[in-house]
Amino acid sequence: MKKNKNSSENGLVYSTNKELMNNHFAALANLASVENENAAPSKQNLIVRLETKHRAGKAVTVILNFKGTENEMEELCKHLKTKCGTGGSVKDAEILIQGDFRDKVCKLLEEKNYKAKRGN
Repeated sequence: MKKNKNSSENGLVYSTNKELMNNHFAALANLASVENENAAPSKQNLIVRLETKHRAGKAVTVILNFKGTENEMEELCKHLKTKCGTGGSVKDAEILIQGDFRDKVCKLLEEKNYKAKRGN
């Protein structure tokens, strides 16, 4: 049977059972809090890769898989921008550094005890 992409995982499409819906939303809230839970830098496996697509041909170093709060991500981004002497930002749970700084970013992350792996 072909699965409709609008249906949920368990096949439930609509329900008037308020208890079922409350349990569902509570589970989603718990999932969101676990995702934002702070992980020690040594337990994080960050991926550092270069992207040029959708950026007018300009190279951007992207750091993926960071687990932590938005403020921690902003602080790390600021540190990397300062050390690389370039601009950057945090967008969609990714740290973006302008230019090709993969090797330097990996070295800086390892100095801060993160596990950083250079991607494609």
